[in-house]
Amino acid sequence: MKNKTIKDYSITKENFELIYDEKYDMYQTKFNSFDKLDHYYKSENYISHTDAQRNWFEKIYQLVKNYTINQKWNLIKKYNHNNSISILDIGCGTGDFLKHGINRLNVNGVGVEPNSEAAAISLSKHITVYNNINELNNEKYDVITLWHVLEHVTDLKEYFNFFNNHLKENGMLIIAVPNFKSFDAIHYKKHWAAWDVPRHLWHFSKKSIKKLADENNFKLIHIKPMYFDSFYVSLLSEEYKTGSKNIVKAFCIGFLSNISGMFTKEYSSHIYILKK
Repeated sequence: MKNKTIKDYSITKENFELIYDEKYDMYQTKFNSFDKLDHYYKSENYISHTDAQRNWFEKIYQLVKNYTINQKWNLIKKYNHNNSISILDIGCGTGDFLKHGINRLNVNGVGVEPNSEAAAISLSKHITVYNNINELNNEKYDVITLWHVLEHVTDLKEYFNFFNNHLKENGMLIIAVPNFKSFDAIHYKKHWAAWDVPRHLWHFSKKSIKKLADENNFKLIHIKPMYFDSFYVSLLSEEYKTGSKNIVKAFCIGFLSNISGMFTKEYSSHIYILKK
């Protein structure tokens, strides 16, 4: 594969180069000004940092988010049968995932969220939130989750070292990331919304996650598709490509992406369940 140039359609309209790594079968966004990275998150359009429901798009997003939160906890319970679970959610956003587990299940949960506005919303829901992983003590957890977060981190090695140091023996690591080999990614090409440069610094395939797991002494035990992601990503991609959220076309592409995934096993996003 060749390197790519992708525009930040969401906020700044700047172009960024993606460097392909053949060994890992993944792309890395060429970006060195990490001290300025916060600038690229400052937009009311960055929906994961808000609970807002100002329009139909945000209302649907929040409805789907609540539905998928139930699915995520069902997944955790499927692979972890402990009566009490300690969990660390890295990139906890506005805290709804942790709130559900703490209030409705026997969960001891804390979060990490670098965005001050999103963290403030989490704190208002009585969730313990840290600014970064370096603020955490030596406590170990049954489960560590990163729901669409690993693609944002600056140093993969640092994070996998952290996972190894902070997961209990036989602990579970759950990673959800976009898949650039999906039908919707191939269809939308440079307009694919899940490139999301420069916020997404890494762009993974199934091979890259498997290789990272192997190199860091994790066993990949299951890969699960995220069916709703193809619709959400297609809706944004249509806007980037045409200037309009073409709902009908986006729905069709999202649907086709999921149908394609049934045969190719390449969905818009995947959840990876890893065990220490």
